[in-house]
Amino acid sequence: MKNSIEFLVGIFMIAGFAAFGYLALQLGEVSLFSESKNYTVTAQFDNIAGVKKGASVQIAGVVVGQVAKIWLDEDGVANVSLEVSKTIELPVDSMASVKSQGLIGDKFIALSLGGDEELFKAGGVITDTESAVDIESLISKFAFGDVK
Repeated sequence: MKNSIEFLVGIFMIAGFAAFGYLALQLGEVSLFSESKNYTVTAQFDNIAGVKKGASVQIAGVVVGQVAKIWLDEDGVANVSLEVSKTIELPVDSMASVKSQGLIGDKFIALSLGGDEELFKAGGVITDTESAVDIESLISKFAFGDVK
């Protein structure tokens, strides 16, 4: 009797750990059992001041992805890897902009969809970008009379 209860508890524990592991892999989007729900495109900016890894990617104010990686290439251009939901079709003439949540809020990437019928595929590069506005330089130009 005691051995059968221990056996059933052992089976229950193994099933629980297996279910927990499967759930962790699904929620973490590890592509071991399922295909990823996102695809990656790269956007190239002159200035991405304030954008951090994990920042949101939005279209018309709706979050459709996040910033996965930021790096500087050999030409001094800031590259931002964007993970975008596969449900979003991104035309090749789309534009990426660095925007701010409010006056001093967090920075995010706003995508403006284009009208082209050709769509970005995973690994595509968005070159039509609008860099971050540097508030400090604008204020200093205004304060010291360099505004033209």
